[in-house]
Amino acid sequence: MGRPIEKLSDTQCRTAKGKGKAYSLVDGGGLFLLVKADGGRFWRFNYRFGGLQKTMALGTYPETPLAQARKDHQAARRLLADGIDPMVERKKEKLVRQFAGETTFEGVAREWFGLARREWVDAHADRIVRRFERDIFPWIGKRPVADITPQEMLAVLQRIQARGAIETAHRARWDCSQVFRRAMETGRAEKDPTQSFSSAALETPTTRSHAAITDPAAFGQLLRAIDAYKGGPVVRCALRLAPLVFLRPGELRKAEWSEFDLDAGVWEVPAARMKRPKAEKQISGGHIVPLSRQSIKLLRELEPLTGGGRRFVFPSPRTSERPMSDGAILAALRSMGYPSDVASGHGFRATARTLAVERLKVPAELVEMQLAHAVKDANGRAYNRVQWLEERTAMMQKWADYLDRLRAGGAVVAINQVA
Repeated sequence: MGRPIEKLSDTQCRTAKGKGKAYSLVDGGGLFLLVKADGGRFWRFNYRFGGLQKTMALGTYPETPLAQARKDHQAARRLLADGIDPMVERKKEKLVRQFAGETTFEGVAREWFGLARREWVDAHADRIVRRFERDIFPWIGKRPVADITPQEMLAVLQRIQARGAIETAHRARWDCSQVFRRAMETGRAEKDPTQSFSSAALETPTTRSHAAITDPAAFGQLLRAIDAYKGGPVVRCALRLAPLVFLRPGELRKAEWSEFDLDAGVWEVPAARMKRPKAEKQISGGHIVPLSRQSIKLLRELEPLTGGGRRFVFPSPRTSERPMSDGAILAALRSMGYPSDVASGHGFRATARTLAVERLKVPAELVEMQLAHAVKDANGRAYNRVQWLEERTAMMQKWADYLDRLRAGGAVVAINQVA
């Protein structure tokens, strides 16, 4: 039998000198002091885990004295006995310490928000941070994220629901779930309390569509009411143009004269103003709107009033530096006697989608493309912004002519009749 290895003494560690090349002073059980050629002394622990030989650093001498090195060594051996790799465990502990400075719900939420907002447009990011600041932080913002219970989280969400904001409560639940997941990923929480809710914990939001008139005769009445609108010329023009261009209210009201080529009959809405994922906005071109003769006529009539080097086609009545408000068209419809459950600015798109396909027999893909919806071919490829432009140009003129017939009270094309 070989002679047992003697344990190191503190004197040996203290007096160890460099010898031109590295050597080891063994303490036993895989622990040794590595002495470098320059005299530097480093504690190391050799062990095997998962069939692999590994070496774990345990500090430097004399910063880590012999007694502490042995204590750390024994702790690592206990982890091995429990089937845990001590180097992996130390990395986890380091990660926890890295994030330990911020463990409140608000702190983790703002951290998550800072990372996630890179993929969002500004308007979406603003809505989320306002939701946190108004509905979440006042109640649990200062609470340790690991201590928040399902009951506590549910009470916060039910407070939102109690004011009738059911959809907001569901969106807040999703936002909070992402915060808890961030906390779990970084070792600051072990569970996501929002996942403990039953399906009955929150009311189911009612699916609501934008109010739209899809009966041709009734829509003809609306067009005549718009022509008779007694409000300002800017809002009146926006009202008359809205049914012709298939755009969302925000895309329409923020129109700028620089986006139009009236001679060519084209309006290119910048990608940044379209409802698209942020990454797609950064790489894709604008949305092309072929302008019918009726649309061009309306814009030329408005141009002397708001054009001439000015920015917005539909400026605010208070200042030309901003577009008209997002409630202007809605307010005009109300003043004409059309309540919120009958007609809306966004509803013009639904009207076009229904009547163009059902009454004019326009291919649905053409309408969807002009609505700026994602449309893919049989192979799953997205159509680009200029595809079928000739066909879409013809469609937009056909649609405008159809609206003229409805406005005049002309014969309504039956659903089963080809236009």
